[in-house]
Amino acid sequence: MLTATLYGLAASSALVVGAGIGARWSPPAQVTRVLLAFASGALISALAFELFEDSFKMGGPLRSGIGLLAGAAAFILIDSLLERRVQKSNSTKAKGGVGLALLAAVTLDGVPENLALGVTLVGGASLSLLVAIFFSNLPEALVGSVSMRKGGMSPRAVMATWTLCAVLLAAAVVAGRLAAGGLRPEVVALALAFAGGAVLASVADTLMPEAFEHGQPLNAFATAGGFFLSYVLSA
Repeated sequence: MLTATLYGLAASSALVVGAGIGARWSPPAQVTRVLLAFASGALISALAFELFEDSFKMGGPLRSGIGLLAGAAAFILIDSLLERRVQKSNSTKAKGGVGLALLAAVTLDGVPENLALGVTLVGGASLSLLVAIFFSNLPEALVGSVSMRKGGMSPRAVMATWTLCAVLLAAAVVAGRLAAGGLRPEVVALALAFAGGAVLASVADTLMPEAFEHGQPLNAFATAGGFFLSYVLSA
């Protein structure tokens, strides 16, 4: 469990780092979007060469395919319900609400990612997935903390909020490792594919659209760079 705990802390530490920066400084939009593009490429590579590849080997095409689609469907359903509760507004007063909504989205994305990271620890530590999760958490926490600060929250309250989120996601890694420890390979294959589907849906629905809203022309290059780094680490 020590490895799972260390991996959980490492992956979630990006939330604390991002919140610490955003609570005191507002970075250019291009910087955060390029980081999100890098994270998108890294997550796609980690998904293809870690999560889904292992799932396919253990469970075959049918089981891994069903798990992948089920994970994507679950993410889309929960994300749609969340979006209905978010009131969009351009007023300064509402910026804190936007930050809280982004916090909820980070938690929604992060739970399946961190559970998947914990599941992969059964067969060996996945450094590429760890790096991908770290670089996806950092810009999202940064942007969210900036919105909270502009909405009237104190830097201390911002840090406390994101630190609690980091603790929750770190615990998800440990939970994933514990849950997968005694499962049969076929069940682990389903769990990996399900988590992979949720991760892929979050990349397509959240990370990449937000990354390509700003950050051009570096975002495409950053996506390729993230993919390459994650592949090297997985290989």
